[in-house]
Amino acid sequence: MIKGIIFDLDGTLVTSNLDFAMMKAQLGCPRDEDLLGFIEALPSPYMREEAMSLIHQHEMQDAHQAEFLPGVKQSIDALHSKGFPMAIVTRNFAKAAKIKLARCKMPIDIILTRDDAPAKPNPAALNLVAQQWGLKNSACMYVGDYLYDIEAANNASMISCLYTPEVTPDYAQQADMIFRHWEAFLPLIEQNNLNFQHQLA
Repeated sequence: MIKGIIFDLDGTLVTSNLDFAMMKAQLGCPRDEDLLGFIEALPSPYMREEAMSLIHQHEMQDAHQAEFLPGVKQSIDALHSKGFPMAIVTRNFAKAAKIKLARCKMPIDIILTRDDAPAKPNPAALNLVAQQWGLKNSACMYVGDYLYDIEAANNASMISCLYTPEVTPDYAQQADMIFRHWEAFLPLIEQNNLNFQHQLA
């Protein structure tokens, strides 16, 4: 039964125009390599600091343009009114993430960024949220729009849910649940919990 819901931020709840291909090109990061992993492996603290400064510039510019994706506000408000605890775990950095939350006025108090815990797909941040709620990991769902989100949920033994509004990627088969439109999200949760109650009856 789903009792708590954790969300990714960019591309899941809010718009994001971050151009990862351009950032990788600017830093000399191979296209198929994880950008944060590439920066972490740079040989000197100065190089890592300079690279992260460039990423921060892009993230801050993106933060000031963020808006709710269609249907998200209604879904978040409905979940809030039903008493579901909610949190956000993002690979973004704290300052940019908080600007996005403030712009969109989300009723979500817990937000963990890469400043707070190792970045996804490491499950550490998801584990911290479950501990804070006092819930078993298996009673929590993590919702995101990318492979790292599914991997993080699976690594944390949480229910993985993929938001895929356009083309369904190959890795979608690794997710426990998939939805294309936010209007379908709350019914998905309610149907899951109803099925769970029927199994117990």
